[in-house]
Amino acid sequence: MVVREEAFPFAAPLAVAGAAAAVAGFLWPAAALGLASAAVCAFFRDPERTPPSDPLLLLSPADGRLLPFHREGGTVRLSVFMSVFNVHVNRVPWPGVVREVRYNPGRFLAAWSDKASLDNEQVRVVLDTERGPVTVVQIAGLIARRVVCWAVPGKFLARGERLGLIRFGSRVDLYLPEDEVELLATPGKPVRAGVTPLARWRPR
Repeated sequence: MVVREEAFPFAAPLAVAGAAAAVAGFLWPAAALGLASAAVCAFFRDPERTPPSDPLLLLSPADGRLLPFHREGGTVRLSVFMSVFNVHVNRVPWPGVVREVRYNPGRFLAAWSDKASLDNEQVRVVLDTERGPVTVVQIAGLIARRVVCWAVPGKFLARGERLGLIRFGSRVDLYLPEDEVELLATPGKPVRAGVTPLARWRPR
């Protein structure tokens, strides 16, 4: 299992404390600290993913559960809620050049709440693609207090490429032009980043 380097500042102190407790003869605390360190590493796991071959598919940007669709002004929002048990590495749903990366400070409401899309701390990434702009928003949640984004303006990102991660439970929103896509996924169902198709571009 590949573990992101972001895990080490959290997992290493727990492992060291566990080892010290074991040396001192405190076996139960040592075991608890060891398990906690392993759980942190599992949270930051980063499995390899292979996108499906259909070039018109827009893929889920996150692992988790798909929330109900939200439509407004010709745009449809597809939101994925991530629990602490999901892989938290986010991925690019459709290839494009990064136009904008914008950080917005905010609150830490529960990520499944509809207000989280407006009020919570978040990073908005706008991709310029051959089909127009595609926007991915990483949103901090009740437990998640840090959004990590690796996108850089001007850089081309391939479909399924790693975009960033959010620590300890959160949400990712994907905004698409409603008239140009056919929605494929079902709200309430589990999805996987870089693998599960959420929508397909309509032929032009």
